[in-house]
Amino acid sequence: MKQDNNIPEIDFVITWVDGNDPDWQKQKMEYSMQPDLSQKQDDRKERYRDWDLLRYWFRGVERFAPWVRRIHFVTWGHLPSWLNKEHPKLNIVNHKDFIPEKYLPTFNSHAIEWNMHRIPGLAENFVYFNDDMFLIKKVRPEQYFKNDLPVDMLALQPDVANTKDQVMPYIYLNNTMLLAKYFDKRENMKKQPGAYFHPGYPFMYFIYNMLELAFPLFTGFYTVHGPSPFKKSTFVKMWELEPELLNEVCSHKFRQKEDVSQYVLREYQKLTGGFVPGNVRRLCRYYDVSNDNSRIVADIGHQKSGSVCLNDSNQEIDFEWAKEELHMGFAQILKEKSAFEK
Repeated sequence: MKQDNNIPEIDFVITWVDGNDPDWQKQKMEYSMQPDLSQKQDDRKERYRDWDLLRYWFRGVERFAPWVRRIHFVTWGHLPSWLNKEHPKLNIVNHKDFIPEKYLPTFNSHAIEWNMHRIPGLAENFVYFNDDMFLIKKVRPEQYFKNDLPVDMLALQPDVANTKDQVMPYIYLNNTMLLAKYFDKRENMKKQPGAYFHPGYPFMYFIYNMLELAFPLFTGFYTVHGPSPFKKSTFVKMWELEPELLNEVCSHKFRQKEDVSQYVLREYQKLTGGFVPGNVRRLCRYYDVSNDNSRIVADIGHQKSGSVCLNDSNQEIDFEWAKEELHMGFAQILKEKSAFEK
């Protein structure tokens, strides 16, 4: 289905948490103190602290993606004081509006993400943003969807034993194990060679895929950490295939190494051939925020890509100074208030 102006109906979904909310902090503390949970959960402060950059996300959408049909703003219940709740494109979604009650409350991003297809009024085609992903340049609908299919990149990359991270390497392996249940690597590569060896892919990942021909089994997948194009029906399919596993993941109050992430959904779309190959890495630049963010500030100002992902890394940083640097970066290109602000 298309709008009158022939622009595909594409929604945006963004999840946000105000880590400074005392009520949220109290509830989170109650659940994090449960016996036998402290050693299993991923409860680092970097998962929840607020950089106060959200208004730039809305400014970026208004300026650089005016074609979006609707924005589904997912929160625990708190809202920024500056948000214009009456904006016609804005749908404010509380966790309890779409996540089954048995999983609530949840502080696990995976539980939130695996239930996004239940958001009332969500379009079949949507782009999912974490709250650390920002549009900084004009983007077009066809950069996310073509011919009613997500634009994405099928790239293989081995999972690695990163002992500095006690959660994510396991989740990446869990993702690969789950996908290997449904797809044979060599059969899939023969079935859709153009999906693996698309000439527009970055040279490095084209070579990675060539090297992977030597291994009969999947070793891992590279998923671009940026705005994710999804079809709502993919979520429905995965819940039909893996109800017990997903029920277990969504029952985890905090992110755990036994989880599978929403990256599975993107890879499933690709492995079934339900996507259009493209260099989506070009569409988003990824950065770890550090004590020197001059390069991030410069790249935002020069609008080097359609979007940026500013990862709150696990290193010790001067948080207040880093936050000020990032605000200066976005103010270069998004100084004016948007209609999403009061």
